[in-house]
Amino acid sequence: MRPQVAQIADGNAPSIPRLVADLLRAGRESPEESGERVRLRLARLVGFARTRSPFYRERFSGLPPDIRDVRRLPPVSRHELSANFDAWATDRAVLGETVEPFLADPSRLGRLYLDRYVAFSTSGTTGAPAALLQDRGAMAVYQALLLARRIPSLASAVSLPAFLRNRARTATIVATGGHFASSVVDALMRSLHPRLYGFNRTFSLMEPLPSLVEALNGFRPAVLGSYATALAVLAGEQEAKRLRIAPALVLSGAERLSPPLRERISAAFRCPVRDTYAASEFMGIAFDCLHGRLHVNADWVILEPVDASGGPVPRGEASRTTLLTNLANRLQPLIRYDLGDSVTMIPGPCPCGSPLPSVRPEGRSDEILYVEPEEGAAPRPLIPLVLATAIEEARGILRYQVIRTGPRSLAMRVEEAPGHDREAVRADARRRLEVYLSSQGLGRVSVVPDDEPPEAPPAGGKPRQFLAG
Repeated sequence: MRPQVAQIADGNAPSIPRLVADLLRAGRESPEESGERVRLRLARLVGFARTRSPFYRERFSGLPPDIRDVRRLPPVSRHELSANFDAWATDRAVLGETVEPFLADPSRLGRLYLDRYVAFSTSGTTGAPAALLQDRGAMAVYQALLLARRIPSLASAVSLPAFLRNRARTATIVATGGHFASSVVDALMRSLHPRLYGFNRTFSLMEPLPSLVEALNGFRPAVLGSYATALAVLAGEQEAKRLRIAPALVLSGAERLSPPLRERISAAFRCPVRDTYAASEFMGIAFDCLHGRLHVNADWVILEPVDASGGPVPRGEASRTTLLTNLANRLQPLIRYDLGDSVTMIPGPCPCGSPLPSVRPEGRSDEILYVEPEEGAAPRPLIPLVLATAIEEARGILRYQVIRTGPRSLAMRVEEAPGHDREAVRADARRRLEVYLSSQGLGRVSVVPDDEPPEAPPAGGKPRQFLAG
């Protein structure tokens, strides 16, 4: 029997209550019904992309009219989509020449591109930087996933007395300064729901650590959310008793949260630590359960772990990369998109009973770099994602690496994108890193250009950008 399936039409979604009901219904379906649900959505997405996107019309020419098996479609890279930006979008009003200045203007953070689309800027470290746009349908699906799957799971882990004791305050700690997904969504929600977000405050990791610690001590959050490496640094501050907060829950995202790191953060803050797997390409790829497994929202996103030749990887083995298909976004169809992440699909059922597949993102092996403000002073941590935010604004940068070569010295390797002057790109990247270091009271840390090229990505995923040396 064909399942009832909530569909996206022309970028407009059903109401969020209807989407939530659909997600709850999907959780009770048989594997056969779940598979049919995905095939129906895929066929509709492919048909829409063929009709409205010149890029996909050409890309899929010669293929059968009704595709319901994603493996019959060719993969696509970020570089290809960025190089064909105007032809990729299904709305002909979307143009690179208007998106770029929009994303370059910090005053437009929290505003809609063309008054109807959410716009993100993404990292340029796996190829050309990309502008990713989300339509109303995709954003509605992400909200419904939070309501139906994420929030109930989190509520079951939280100590209600501890949550209420801190008046339900939420501290979100992110790298600011660009139209990154976390910053954009936070600004949008604040403008749309000012009362709801009155107890939610965003803190910038671009601020010096002592200032951030002081601000968190004054705010006293009930929920603390940030990147895994940032939470590791804050756990160290809590252990040293400089940070004195008592959250009921800690949320991690954007980086791999290893079991030892989860245990350390949990012990430091004396509360549960929950994880998520998300990307600008799909904002809720997987949510964790009480058993610590990340369950893929496989009714709205298709993940294909593949090897170097593009072939499927068996469950239990780390992939070379992962192909992602977003079944919700009609504006910029992402169909077998090379995400660049190495993941492992976990075999066997989860003890929680969820029918959704489990995944373990392998993540980067970037390291927190510790440098001294001056000779003999206590080392200060440099958080990888924060450094990346500072460096990746350099125009024309393709890949880079920063290596700690001494207590107060860093070496920087830079590879420029085609068509850009190497020395100009290197100088801009170095200047941006030095400006950030100076803002942290680390102006005496030297940044030395290294003529060696950045290391190639390892066999298991994204390149290492920050090494302790």
